[in-house]
Amino acid sequence: MNKLDLHKIRHEEVDRMVENFIFLNELPIEIITGNSDGMQELVIDVLKRNEFEYSIGDYFNKGYITILK
Repeated sequence: MNKLDLHKIRHEEVDRMVENFIFLNELPIEIITGNSDGMQELVIDVLKRNEFEYSIGDYFNKGYITILK
C-alpha cells in the first residue's frame, strides 16, 4: 500500500499534495497525518470534496487515514 507522510509539510501545501497523491496512486492508500487534528481535517476536506471513502486510524493509532475507494 502506498503511503504519503505529511509530517513536516506545511498546512497550505496539504490540499494539492493529497489530491495529487490520491489521483496518481491505486487505492487503497494511506495518508499519515500524525496526531494533528488540523492536518486530519485538511485531508478529510479533500476526501469529502472528491467523494472518497476513508477510515481514520485504528484503536491504538489515529494518526493516519486509509482511502478505500
